[in-house]
Amino acid sequence: MSAKQKSDRLPGEKRPRIPGEAKLSEIKSSRPGKSVQSRQGNRKDSSRQYESGAPKAAGDYRQKKYRSTGDEPAAGKRGESHRTGRYAPKPGQPDEHRPESRGGRPATGYGRDRAARDNAAEDQKSYKRSAKPERADGPSYAQKRDNRYAGGERNARPKGRPAKNKPLTEGLERKDKQTIIRLNKYLADAGICSRREADKYIQAGVVKVNDKVVTELGSRVSIHDKVEFEGQVLRREKLRYVLLNKPKGYITTSDDPYERKTVMELVAGACEERIYPVGRLDRNTTGLLLLTNDGELAKALTHPSHGARKLYHVWLDKPLTRADLRKIAEGVELEDGKVEVDAVDYVAEDETHKQVGIELHSGRNRVVRRLFEHLGYEVVKLDRPMFAGLTKLKLSRGHWRFLTPAEISMLKRIR
Repeated sequence: MSAKQKSDRLPGEKRPRIPGEAKLSEIKSSRPGKSVQSRQGNRKDSSRQYESGAPKAAGDYRQKKYRSTGDEPAAGKRGESHRTGRYAPKPGQPDEHRPESRGGRPATGYGRDRAARDNAAEDQKSYKRSAKPERADGPSYAQKRDNRYAGGERNARPKGRPAKNKPLTEGLERKDKQTIIRLNKYLADAGICSRREADKYIQAGVVKVNDKVVTELGSRVSIHDKVEFEGQVLRREKLRYVLLNKPKGYITTSDDPYERKTVMELVAGACEERIYPVGRLDRNTTGLLLLTNDGELAKALTHPSHGARKLYHVWLDKPLTRADLRKIAEGVELEDGKVEVDAVDYVAEDETHKQVGIELHSGRNRVVRRLFEHLGYEVVKLDRPMFAGLTKLKLSRGHWRFLTPAEISMLKRIR
């Protein structure tokens, strides 16, 4: 048929954009088992072929799951699964894998009938853990738990184990590395006197060891021996640790012959054990001071070789120059040797440069005051806010508190 001949187009119908396109569509639609692909469908739907020659109807979601076998699937049966790849049963044959469904969906869900689900629930009940029988010859687990925790509270701390962040109000038992110690140390540990005073008592013949008088200096005894002082059997005291925020006007000593105020008056009611200050603070110097009867710890904190650091806050009568600040940082030579500091700087809140913070581990007498006096400055006020890692946070001036187990453990690591 030529272009001039009469065509099959209706009046007013537009000419096809490609010559022969209408004829080609008619030929394709006449072939059996083939479907006309929609131009406007998505890629997934347009690539599928269906059993009938008609295109997929809108909303027909079941046809895309069946294979093109030539026969329609039975009503209510599923075809090939897009996940498992199983085939739909033939018409008239039951599905061995799936129960009877309603409306294309399983009746009970997840592919199990109600009877099988009930049987599985009954079987599951038989596997539940039974109650643990109580022992007839001893306490139960609940009783043991209540015995371990104070007051029967589940979250309470076990007895004999103090909290690390709470002050230790009771003394600690001594854990000696050596069982043989000097006799004067035994007297000092018992709270009778200092070691120097103990030597005088030993020479006077008032000390007995296992019912025998000992007068020789340097004598050694076992910590399990029977030691008597003036007829009284001695026992070594428990360890105590007290932190004091020393005020101005008190002397750091256990006894003053001039009857001046001492720091022992501030901690008189702290404990029954005999404690003594670790290191010294001048009469006009304020700040932290540790008092204890642990001789090994006191030695570690006072000797400069162990590196127990102390932080001082210094108020001067005039601004400190940059040159003098550099000299202090490099070290100042005094009459008893060179003073080396760990750190020194101006106080950030003070713009006049009259306040200085200095950190050092030297244990010399009045070392901070003598250092600034050597450079021509007068110390108006001196405070120690930190000592060996301890701070005066929440500790008012003139008050004291016991150390916590965590703080004691930190101090004992200084070696």
